[in-house]
Amino acid sequence: MAGNTIRVALAQINPTVGDLKGNAELIRTHIQEAGKLSADLIIFPELALTGYPPEDLLFKSRFILENIRYLEQLAQTTENIIAVVGFVDRHANQNTNAIAVLHKGKIVAKYHKIALPNYGVFDERRYFTPGTKLIYLDLQYVKIGLTICEDIWTSLNLPDQLVFQKEVEVLVNVSASPFHTGKGKERERLLTAHAISKRAIFVYTNLVGGQDELVFDGQSFVLDEYGEIIEQGKQFREDLILVDLDVSNVRSIRSNDAEFQQRKLTFTSIIPVEGIELELKPPLKMKPPLPPHKELSLGHLGEIYQALVLGTRDYVCKNGFTKVVLGLSGGIDSTLCAVVAVDALGSDNVIGVAMPSLYSSKESLSDARKLAENLGIQFLIIPIQDTFLAYQKMLQTVFKALPEDVTEENIQARIRGNILMALSNKFGWLPIATGNKSETGVGYCTLYGDMAGGFAIIKDVPKTTVYQLARHRNAYGGQMVIPQNCIDKPPSAELRPNQFDEDTLPLYSILDPILEAYVERDLELDEIVQLGYPEKVVREVINLVDKNEYKRRQSAPGIKITPRAFGKDRRMPLTNRYRNQ
Repeated sequence: MAGNTIRVALAQINPTVGDLKGNAELIRTHIQEAGKLSADLIIFPELALTGYPPEDLLFKSRFILENIRYLEQLAQTTENIIAVVGFVDRHANQNTNAIAVLHKGKIVAKYHKIALPNYGVFDERRYFTPGTKLIYLDLQYVKIGLTICEDIWTSLNLPDQLVFQKEVEVLVNVSASPFHTGKGKERERLLTAHAISKRAIFVYTNLVGGQDELVFDGQSFVLDEYGEIIEQGKQFREDLILVDLDVSNVRSIRSNDAEFQQRKLTFTSIIPVEGIELELKPPLKMKPPLPPHKELSLGHLGEIYQALVLGTRDYVCKNGFTKVVLGLSGGIDSTLCAVVAVDALGSDNVIGVAMPSLYSSKESLSDARKLAENLGIQFLIIPIQDTFLAYQKMLQTVFKALPEDVTEENIQARIRGNILMALSNKFGWLPIATGNKSETGVGYCTLYGDMAGGFAIIKDVPKTTVYQLARHRNAYGGQMVIPQNCIDKPPSAELRPNQFDEDTLPLYSILDPILEAYVERDLELDEIVQLGYPEKVVREVINLVDKNEYKRRQSAPGIKITPRAFGKDRRMPLTNRYRNQ
């Protein structure tokens, strides 16, 4: 650190929940790397040591004690650097979501998160007690205020407390903020407003990686006092971002900003703020130069696609699997799942299985084979016709002369699910369920059939977005991996003669917006009708959503990419007589 300049490293890491030893080693490696690059301060994401969210692991006292023990060991690696590390603290016999400040071999300070989110996928009030005071680091020439994730979203105005009570110049937020479409821009708008209104530099470090249904997209960044991004981390990849921060302009602009000075004079303190004085090592005369690090945005579809890839890779690998298996019908859903799986795991680790029946078209089998060839994956063909006939013969004395209906359709789907599970048992392959959000939303899927599997890649992807992602993948990949016929042909389950999805469901261009309004925005029937959709169709869709909760409750976990996914985001009772009329 020279003059008013401090070199800060943002460690955008991908920890694994519960892997305390592995996470500690990951943190240690980044501390050492930042030290080699002459960083004065390195900042890790929220709960970097335990992984996020640790959920009911937090009820295990040994887990808490072990995470503290690893933290104490990490402190010993900070002789010449300050490290800010997220961990779980035990304070007054209560767990707190905390960050520790490590320096010169010791834990020199702790901050306990004040604002605990308890909405959507967050349950922090179940596990943590909120903190009662803010802290900042007084590093001779710069004051750095520390916050954790929700602290900057709350109406408590915690960054204001740091700036207007103690004249903090750099605001730090360590975060574990899950991805959904539009979330990156939402964060950027919020932090930009904070930076401008407080005339402060803002440093935001976010987690990256997949954890069950959640994907953390990274995209850490640093804003100057004008709200402009000066450095930004990669999306959906680990990264170490370094930036030299000079706070002299912050002081100058504040002293000449009449509005800022007036806010400071009239500001009311509601939360105590404690300063921690630390002495840094003498600055080098010449620090190594920092390369440019700005990252280009992936765009709307690019973000979703990379979220699916990262979420799939981490779920498979972190759970100890190597290969995945999925049914390849030649339809768009299984096609997209196969392509994502290959991009996540490599072609050697994906097995596609065609399971044709009497009703499967030659084109579907041809499309599935062509896709497998394009991807270079192992392709198996296991016909189910004989098995289906055996089921019919076995049940004929019970079914008697009753006409065929959805029962026989579901039997075919369940035979296929049984085959995939048998392959999983025999070879240790993780079976992938290929249903999309539109189908699972209205129950257009078969429990223990096409819903069978250990992971559902596109569970939160509406059907219309499935088509968009397929076209996106063909466009950016440099090769038309997905056969055009898979995209162009009308969607069909092919479980009876001449069957098409639109025979049973509204057009997906109508269904998806209704689902988005009802599931993600909680609009009432009349409100959705006012958007321009026929009341009969809206009523039908709502009834289908409501009565198929029991199916979704038993479905495989899948990657969240919308603001409100089925599962942790939306928790409806199974026994429920209320109907939205």
